[in-house]
Amino acid sequence: MAFRGVDYFCVDSLFGEQELMVRQTARRFADERIAPLLRDCYREARFPSELIPEMAKLGFLGANLEGYGCAGMSAVEYGLIMQELERADSGVRSFVSVQGALVMYPIFTYGSDGQKRKWLPRLQSGQAVGCFGLTEPDFGSNPGGMRATARRDGDGWVIDGEKTWITNGGIADVAVVWARSGEGILGFLVERGTPGYTVSDIHGKWSMRASVTSSLSLAECRVKEADRLPGAKGLKAALACLSQARYGIGWGVIGAAMDCYETARAYSVARKQFDGRPIASHQLVQEKLAWMITEITKAQLLAVHAGRLKDQDHLEPAQISMLKRNNAAIALECARLSRDLLGANGITDEYPIMRHLCNLETVKTYEGTDHIHALVIGEKVTGVAAYK
Repeated sequence: MAFRGVDYFCVDSLFGEQELMVRQTARRFADERIAPLLRDCYREARFPSELIPEMAKLGFLGANLEGYGCAGMSAVEYGLIMQELERADSGVRSFVSVQGALVMYPIFTYGSDGQKRKWLPRLQSGQAVGCFGLTEPDFGSNPGGMRATARRDGDGWVIDGEKTWITNGGIADVAVVWARSGEGILGFLVERGTPGYTVSDIHGKWSMRASVTSSLSLAECRVKEADRLPGAKGLKAALACLSQARYGIGWGVIGAAMDCYETARAYSVARKQFDGRPIASHQLVQEKLAWMITEITKAQLLAVHAGRLKDQDHLEPAQISMLKRNNAAIALECARLSRDLLGANGITDEYPIMRHLCNLETVKTYEGTDHIHALVIGEKVTGVAAYK
């Protein structure tokens, strides 16, 4: 069944014709191509890689970048794509988000002309897949403490270190790896098959099961000077990439919240209990639905305004922190309330609720935990950093 949308406050009136067309394209793809695969993919812990060429053809990969075959969409159009993909599944949205925001964006922004020509067309077309190697086993929320090192050796570099919880790692043809050097933190492009570079997938996940999550190991891994991102100097460069991804997450989780809400709303209208009345007729049920639609509406408005600011190049990282933190938190609560309204049915994969709930537990944590984003906001409003 085609998704009818969730729009309590005429949010659609804020979008132009082109934006609505982009959303409809992504919405149809989510309904017709992703949704039919997800139950089996989640059961099998398998990423639907067969969808990559189709998503590339629709312009979803690096959608908001210019040139090299990219669609050159606005930030709002890109956000609407993320929303619809995550309405289908967080894992699929994560693939597109990592490919575009964490791999193509740093190459586009910090890469040499040769690196751009080599990788961006391949990544945009889905002929190549990338991953982003920043998080380490001992350093997630504190990336500045990274232990991965890069040292000059002749006309190249030798990288040593471990990265973990890396989306797309096991299927990536190229990794954007960050390492500490005598010249500061630098970014490198490490290709699959490079001696000393090995990947192992993380199994046993109860969340993001339709997504590839891996650990990267670099042991005396030698890369050329031409593989260093020349414009990526300092941790600030890596964090700028994360800002791009977090922006997309702020939109994406709205889609998951919408799917949970609409599933619960329809279920409560159809489900009969207590003298044959629908459970939607009870006050406690309506209170939960009212909370959900209110928070979804607020999240929509926050995302739209953030998108407009981004298109004007006025969106600040601390504002993205509020977008990601707020929207991920309310999406997770929508999933929990929806599971409650569906009762025992809420835990079965006949409905998408538990899958969204488990996925959102990860989304709330990755690319900046709820707590870290609270501290970013706190520093913005007080001028005092409180990270230690």
